[in-house]
Amino acid sequence: MEVEEENPPSTSLAESSAEVPDSQTLISASETIIPSIVPTAIPSAIVPPIAPIPTIPPPQVPAPLAPLPVRTPVFKPPQNGEVRTSDSDSDEDDSGTRATTGGYEISEESRQVRERQEKAIQELLMKRRAAALAVPTNDMAVRARLRRLGEPITLFGEREMERRDRLRMLMAKLDAEGQLERLMRAHEEEEAAATATAQDADEEMLQYPFYTEGSKALLDARIDIAKYSIVRAASRLQRARRKRDDPDESLDAEIDWALKQAESLFLDCSEFGDDRPLSGCSFSHDGKLLATSALSGVAKIWSMPKVHKVSALKGHTERATDVAFSPVHNHLATASADRTARLWSTDGSILKTFKGHLDRLARISFHPSGKYLGTTSFDKTWRLWDIDTGEELLLQEGHCRSVYGLAFHHDGSLAASCGLDSLARVWDLRTGRSILALEGHVKPVLGISFSPNGYHLATGGEDNTCRIWDLRKKKSLYIIPAHSNLISQVKFEPQEGYFLVTGSYDMTVKVWSGRDFKLVKTLSGHEAKVTSLDVSSGNFSSCRKIKPISVILISFYLIDILISMVESVCAAIINMSCSIFFEF
Repeated sequence: MEVEEENPPSTSLAESSAEVPDSQTLISASETIIPSIVPTAIPSAIVPPIAPIPTIPPPQVPAPLAPLPVRTPVFKPPQNGEVRTSDSDSDEDDSGTRATTGGYEISEESRQVRERQEKAIQELLMKRRAAALAVPTNDMAVRARLRRLGEPITLFGEREMERRDRLRMLMAKLDAEGQLERLMRAHEEEEAAATATAQDADEEMLQYPFYTEGSKALLDARIDIAKYSIVRAASRLQRARRKRDDPDESLDAEIDWALKQAESLFLDCSEFGDDRPLSGCSFSHDGKLLATSALSGVAKIWSMPKVHKVSALKGHTERATDVAFSPVHNHLATASADRTARLWSTDGSILKTFKGHLDRLARISFHPSGKYLGTTSFDKTWRLWDIDTGEELLLQEGHCRSVYGLAFHHDGSLAASCGLDSLARVWDLRTGRSILALEGHVKPVLGISFSPNGYHLATGGEDNTCRIWDLRKKKSLYIIPAHSNLISQVKFEPQEGYFLVTGSYDMTVKVWSGRDFKLVKTLSGHEAKVTSLDVSSGNFSSCRKIKPISVILISFYLIDILISMVESVCAAIINMSCSIFFEF
């Protein structure tokens, strides 16, 4: 302001305002005008030169923004005698109408989208309402409820779960329409008027038990198995404690000696078993007889060790798939693709026929007590039979595909099954529960065997591996890449479990250590796939050290390993009896 007071106003207020920068405050017209003062003239010689005033650049004005698109208003004809006076009034009315009633014109696509959204919301609400409804789980009850509602009880190709979902959606739809209560009330009144006894029977039918009630024979069998297993388990534990506490018995020395003898196994003899490929083999409990089954449907009994034919068992109408000797007597059982299992005597006469499976049988196995027989089938079940009566005691489901292998624990308390679903399951025969599901194989499991030590389980399958499971830890301890082709059978040495034998389609049989599961011996000689094997043990006796200087006599096992193969040749490998004397 001081500069303005010193400079004379030579022009009007508008011209002075044009020269003043925009940053300075302009003097309004209402303010008092200061009278101009004429400065005294100064001689030019005395006035010093004035530095030029720097030119202040004009402020940069940002580029104007693009104008917003003008939306063309939609004019509606006046309704209910409305009169629009001006455009401004119409704009105000339009804006008020849009803000309050949403008067925008809706296109056909928007209308379809809105309809689809409403339909999806209705379906979601319907599903929520259906999920909250109580629908019977028993298929017979579902059919009865559909019949009550006047709907078809089943559709072509409809499964149980699909039928139940259809009933659920139908009930939800009726509930949304408010008709469900009326229909159900009408049906209930009709049923109550018809008969009270029919209503009671219907209510009993709608009750769905959480378990399958077994027969009295099954209950007696479970009690008998429990008593038998307790005695066997106590004997096994007592023997294990004796070996652990007795300084005269060396477990490692026994295992080393057993493996050393297994290394010396060689081919002793060979014999043609049948005109068709052999499918199974089994030794008798005393090792004096050998049984083989073939795809011709005939099973044969051979004398050991000369391998002379004793009798032929004919009766199956389809191929025989497996054979097994009883662990307590010389009876044997065969399984066949004709869906039956048969019990035979050694002279070839049929004692019992077990019928009930819906598809061909795979493997067969005796319970250690000799009173019960287990069979597996491609109908996805395995069954337990009473030897004395021939009655089916247990129909056990649990596998989602065909059941192939079956083995019983040496105590008799457990059973293990394996199948084409790549699973192995352990069952408690005393309660009927599945206590373990062993997952690990990536392909079907074909062979399974319990170790006599009570806690090891071996499985082999089409993934060319043999897995060793610890039942105490409920996991796999060892994964043995055993063969170059699928493993058809696995068997522990039945006396002490000192070694494990595996047979494979790679035409070899291998012996593995039962301590660290390392390879001990490879038995070669077959020219085709090995389909089955069995291990028979003889006597094992030991005398304790009584005096400071005495002799311990160890009579090693009488080992017979039989391998049956596709080319109809069965080979019995070595009869071995060894005696060792230790002098102290």
